[in-house]
Amino acid sequence: MQTGLRVSELLALTHADVHLGTGPHVRAIGKGRKERVAPLTRQSVAVLRVWMRESRDQPDLCPLFPSRHGGPLTRDGTERRLAKHVATAQRGCPTLRSKRVSMHVLRHTAAMALLNAGADTSTIALWLGHEQERTTPSTCTPTLRSNTARSTASHPQRPPGRYRAPDTLLALLEAL
Repeated sequence: MQTGLRVSELLALTHADVHLGTGPHVRAIGKGRKERVAPLTRQSVAVLRVWMRESRDQPDLCPLFPSRHGGPLTRDGTERRLAKHVATAQRGCPTLRSKRVSMHVLRHTAAMALLNAGADTSTIALWLGHEQERTTPSTCTPTLRSNTARSTASHPQRPPGRYRAPDTLLALLEAL
């Protein structure tokens, strides 16, 4: 999922935590037992609809991603499944062989997608469930961080004023 959830938050999700109607989102309990809401993209909604249809006989409090024994999937089980799919992807894309892919890297990928779409770090911090906004820039690569800093520096030709989200950010948020 593109939610940027921590692996522990993802594995703790139940069927009751998923809301696919208007304003689709998942409710997760994060660090410090804080509840947060992570919006879902149309693509994630489509996948979750199929997934939940296949497991419609499950009670609301059953794990959204169960192990083969019915309990919650473990962190190790998740990493094994990810490694299997990464190995498959490497056959078609050899450059992936030099990359380290983990569940946490996927969390950073969600942050980078938001940053590339024009989201500011305070929005990304809320999305990722960071306690403090200053934690968020560490999820960005140094190059992108410096490019972002340069592009957001004050320009003498631009008068100061209220922040206006770029069209790309608005498009991303409307797609959720």
